[in-house]
Order: sequence, then structure tokens, then C-alpha cells
Amino acid sequence: MRKTSQPEPNLRMTRQRQVILEALTGSEAHPTGDEIYRLARRRLPHISLGTVYRNLEVLSEAGLICKLELGGAPRRFDPKTDDHHHIRCLRCGKVEDIALAPVAGIERAVEAQRGYEVVGRRLELLGYCPHCRSLRRV
Repeated sequence: MRKTSQPEPNLRMTRQRQVILEALTGSEAHPTGDEIYRLARRRLPHISLGTVYRNLEVLSEAGLICKLELGGAPRRFDPKTDDHHHIRCLRCGKVEDIALAPVAGIERAVEAQRGYEVVGRRLELLGYCPHCRSLRRV
């Protein structure tokens, strides 16, 4: 998970950004930009897909949401900006938050071992959700 900066205090909260933010915060599914677009169109029928993606980038850069770039999967968005990690189902693509003990010790170990300055991290666990696990047994 990338360490986020403080939210941008001067970001103008347009109607479009507000609707996009509300669509995202109303979902626990870590939706893709296309899914957020479909949700936003319910309230703003004339909003374009490009506008949704541009504003998701702006909201992410402002620290109001997190952009999840999970290995080999479509980019997803998360309204939670605190330090947390995710698990992704390899079959259906579902992404969920997971609570883990702090992993700061790993960062210090890497810095000591390799001399890198760690400025962020992304931990993604992979597996099969309960629904997909049940399908694999059949």
C-alpha cells in the first residue's frame, strides 16, 4: 500500500467529483473506473467515462482515495486511505481489505540490507474467495 500524503486542501469539490466520490464510498467492492462510471451515471446521466477517470486520478493524487494497481488486474479504487492491504480472488477478481499487523519491520530490514529508502509498499495476497473455492470443488 502506498503511503498517502495529506489530502490536498485546495481541491475544488465539483459536483462531478462529489458524485464520483460518493459512488466509490458507497461501495466496499473496490470498484474499477468503469464500475464507478456506471454508478455515477445514475446521478449524472451525461457524465463521460473520460471525466470519471480524470477525476479519479485527481482524487487519488489529492490523497482522498487510493488507486489500487494490483498485479495483472484492472486498476481499482479504494475510499480508504489508511495503511491497509488487500486480498484478491484469482478467479472472479474480487478485492477485499485485510487487517494485518504492522509490517514496518520489513521496511527497516530492506533499508538495512539493501540500502534502499522505502517510501511505500503494496501487499497483495492472492487466493480464491469462499464462493470460487466452492466452485473449484465441483
